Amino acid sequence: MDNAALIWTYLSREPLLWLTATLIAYCIGDAAFRATGRQSWANPVLISVALLAALLELTATDYATYFEGAQFVHFMLGPATVCLGLPLYENLGRVKRAAWPLIAALVAGSATAVVSVLVIARAFDLGPVMAASLAPKSTTAPVAIGIAEKLGGEPTITATLVILTGIIGAIVATPLLNLLRITDWRARGFSVGVAAHGIGTARAFQVHETAGAFASVGMGMNAVLTAIIAPLALRLLG
Repeated sequence: MDNAALIWTYLSREPLLWLTATLIAYCIGDAAFRATGRQSWANPVLISVALLAALLELTATDYATYFEGAQFVHFMLGPATVCLGLPLYENLGRVKRAAWPLIAALVAGSATAVVSVLVIARAFDLGPVMAASLAPKSTTAPVAIGIAEKLGGEPTITATLVILTGIIGAIVATPLLNLLRITDWRARGFSVGVAAHGIGTARAFQVHETAGAFASVGMGMNAVLTAIIAPLALRLLG
């Protein structure tokens, strides 16, 4: 036991330990996801987050130490988000043909996501910092964190809420859309992209290629619109 403790003390000082732990946790989550036949409730991000949280708790490791080693994953969020612009380019013709319905859905979805959470924050008297942290929760992490910082929110809280929003959206979207009998893959994908950003978009690609393409379109457009709506809504409702 003493030797094991010494080994852990040594390894815990190495930044690559937490990057490796993150990759292993995701591989376990992805394996579980595949083993269940890609069921939405077995979301690999949810499983990997739970595994990492348990590991940090068991080893009494604080988040700052973990992030020091795993920040390369955080850095890659930006390039990954930009890469999702490729489906927009490839489906530009289809997007143009459905431009007005997409714009209407985007405005409705983005405004609902921001306004509803600010109304809830105000009802529970959560304060201006929490309201600013909550406002951009439905957009992709790099954009949401930037918006929260500009509004005076706490980026760490925002990042946590963004992940939770994406995971819940990825789990709920498919059964909910099936229940509502929405069969148009463009509508299904776009709605998931607007509501559940990158994690929802990844799920949409797993379900159908067209849904994934329109999810990435919705995610990108929502990021831009949220940056406009969130400050305005915060002034009115914050």
